[in-house]
Amino acid sequence: MVQITLTEVYLIAMILIFAVPFLIWRLFRTEYYAPLAVVQIICGILLGPGIMGAFFPDYYAFVFRPEVIGALNGVAWWAVMIFVWVAGIELDLSEAWQKRRETGVTAGLALIVPLIFGSVAAAILLQTGSGWAGEKGQYWQVIVGIGMACAVTALPILILFMEKLEILRQPLGQRILRYASLDDVVIWGVLAVILLDWQRMGRQGAFLAGFAVAAYLIRRLMPKIAESDRWYVGLIWLAVCGLAADWAGLHYMVGAFLSGVVLDAKYFDQKRMDYFRATVLLAMMPVFFLSTGLRTNWDVGGVIVFGAAALLLVASVTGKLAGIHLAGRLLKWEKGEASMIGWLLQTKALIMIIFANILLDKDIITNQTFTALLLMAVGSTMLTIPMVTPKLKALKMMVSRSS
Repeated sequence: MVQITLTEVYLIAMILIFAVPFLIWRLFRTEYYAPLAVVQIICGILLGPGIMGAFFPDYYAFVFRPEVIGALNGVAWWAVMIFVWVAGIELDLSEAWQKRRETGVTAGLALIVPLIFGSVAAAILLQTGSGWAGEKGQYWQVIVGIGMACAVTALPILILFMEKLEILRQPLGQRILRYASLDDVVIWGVLAVILLDWQRMGRQGAFLAGFAVAAYLIRRLMPKIAESDRWYVGLIWLAVCGLAADWAGLHYMVGAFLSGVVLDAKYFDQKRMDYFRATVLLAMMPVFFLSTGLRTNWDVGGVIVFGAAALLLVASVTGKLAGIHLAGRLLKWEKGEASMIGWLLQTKALIMIIFANILLDKDIITNQTFTALLLMAVGSTMLTIPMVTPKLKALKMMVSRSS
C-alpha cells in the first residue's frame, strides 16, 4: 500500500479550503446575501470538528491531523497579521476629526449601545452556568469582551458591501466610513484594556514606550526610502511589532494593527495597496477562515450554542439599530437614513472573528462562546445586504422626488 505523505495531506486540506467555498459561492449564487469571504467563514465551520468531525470523524482525523493544522495555523497567523496591518494603514481619521461632532456622536452611540446590550446578553449567558468563561477570564473581561464583540463593525467587509451597493464614494458612504473607522480605533483600545496583564505591566509599559520611539523613527524613515522598499520595511516593521506586542502579553494582532496605524496610506501606491489587499484576501485569508472553523466547539450542546448565538444576534442587531436611531434623532437626519446606516454597520465578519480569536487565545472565553460569537457574526453580516437594498432604493426615490 502506497503511503501518503504529509505534504500530500496538506495539499488535500488546501484543495478543500479553496474549492468548497468557491463552488458553493458560484453554484448557489450567494453574492446577494453572502459574499465569498462570508461563504469561506461558513465553510470553515462546516469543515471544523463540530460538523465534518462529527459526521466524518475518520476523514477529519486523516486530513486535519495536528501536523497539518500546525502548518495551516502558520499561514493563518501571517495572513491575518498582514490583513490587520493593511486595515491600520488605510484608517484615515482626518475626515473624522474635521466633522468630529457628528462623527463622535454617531460612532459613540453605534458602539456604546450595542456594547451595553451585548454585555447584558453576556451576563445572562454566565448566569445559565459554566462553559462560557475561559479559565483565565475574569468576570468583567468576559462581559466586556462579549459586549464589544456585539458592537464591532468589520470595516473591510463594510467597504466591500458599499462597493457592491455603489455608495462607497458617495457622501453617504464616506459618512459611514468615518463612523466605522473611529469605532475601529476604539475597539482595539478596549481590547488592549481587556488584555492588560498586571503581572506583565512592566513589559507592557516597556512595549508602549519602545513603540512610541520606534513609531517616530519609522515615520521619519518611510518618506526617505523608495516606494518599493517601503513594502519590505513595512512587513519587517509588522513582524517586529507583532513579536513585541505578544512578548508584552497584548497579543500579536494588537501589535499588527498598531504597526499599520502609525503608517500613512500616502507612503504606498493606492492601486498597489488595493491589489495587495485583494491578493491577501484571495490567496491567504481562506486559510485563516478554515483555521477559525477548526476552533468551533459544540461540547455544551448544539442547541444551547445556537440559542446563545441567537441571543447575541438579537443584542447586536437591536443595540446597533437603537444606537444609530438615537444618533439620527440627535443630529436630525433625514427619514430612513438611520435604519439604513444601522444595518450597514451590522457587518461583523472578519474583524469580530479576529477579535474573538484573540479572546479565545488568551483563554478569556471558551470554544463554545467563540462558536456562538462566530455564528452571530455570520448571521449579522448575512442580514446586511437584504435589509439595506430596499431601504437604499426607497431613500433614492425619496431624494429624487424631493429634487
